[in-house]
Amino acid sequence: MSTLKNDIFLQALAGKTLRRPPVWMMRQAGRYLPDFMKLKEKYDFFTRCQTPELASEITVMPIDQIGTDAAILFSDILVVPQAMGVDVQMKPDLGPWLPNPIRTQTDVDKVETPNVNDRLHYVMEAIVQTLERLDSRVPLIGFAGAPWTIFCYMIQGQGSKTFDKAKAFCFTEPESAHQLLQKITDTTIAYLRAKHKAGVHAVQLFDSWGGVLSPDDYTAFSWNYSKQIIDVLGDEMPVILFAKGCWYALHDMAQSKVKALGIDWTCTARNARYLTGGQMTLQGNFDPARLLSPIPEIEKQTREMIEQFGTTNYIANLGHGILPNIPVDHAKAFVDAVKSYEPRRY
Repeated sequence: MSTLKNDIFLQALAGKTLRRPPVWMMRQAGRYLPDFMKLKEKYDFFTRCQTPELASEITVMPIDQIGTDAAILFSDILVVPQAMGVDVQMKPDLGPWLPNPIRTQTDVDKVETPNVNDRLHYVMEAIVQTLERLDSRVPLIGFAGAPWTIFCYMIQGQGSKTFDKAKAFCFTEPESAHQLLQKITDTTIAYLRAKHKAGVHAVQLFDSWGGVLSPDDYTAFSWNYSKQIIDVLGDEMPVILFAKGCWYALHDMAQSKVKALGIDWTCTARNARYLTGGQMTLQGNFDPARLLSPIPEIEKQTREMIEQFGTTNYIANLGHGILPNIPVDHAKAFVDAVKSYEPRRY
């Protein structure tokens, strides 16, 4: 792998002392960019994910247009259940739609643990093509959904605020639930390992729906499976975990082999530092809706965020994915505010 021209993101993951933090944004390759919307009009969602030329083109857009310090491969967490033999569609104005959700032990038995290099070869090809386009400018991040979040969609059959069917399956059919979670975990380990072999510099696990569980249930049905992935892969590659709404588990997460923990906007920098012991690299936590503020306010709040987290053991990011209605110049103002950050001189 050739030497990176900008490796500040990897330096932050390694805990190096830095003058300013690196910056990237979750969902940065997507729906707020006009060039992305043009491709969206021509190609449906999974065509964009499954066509390496399109996925790599989309991945590099924010590097060219916004100037972030890392790229994250354009894909979707739901390519994993697709590879496991579960039908996943993307419906306009609804989002993910699984016409045959998992509801019984028989359904669980039918779920496959696939050969990821075979079923998800297009992801690996997209990585190769993206690395060519990036030309060593910045690192490339690969990602997967945490097992619990994938499980939520596989049981619920669509997005939900409560994922009541997914939770009910855990509480009424715990043995079946744990079997399915283990299948997802095993597939995700193989998938992230294949991504790393294809060339990504780091990986992130997205546990978008961990926060719907109580702390005890989060440990049983989510963290125990994410931890398996981190335990297996943590010595092979830098692993970041973003578990939205799960601040209560930060202490336990920080004891694992994870290299960084994502923080959402409901948890203060002070609490996150305290709960993780002060030495863990943290990532976050600008409220995505705050990017709708006037640009001077975005710049002010970004500086304040960096001052609260510090410049070392910190990666500036949003507290969740960027919203579709964010003006591009507002996203760029956020990135530029981080890149131009200078510590105050007293």
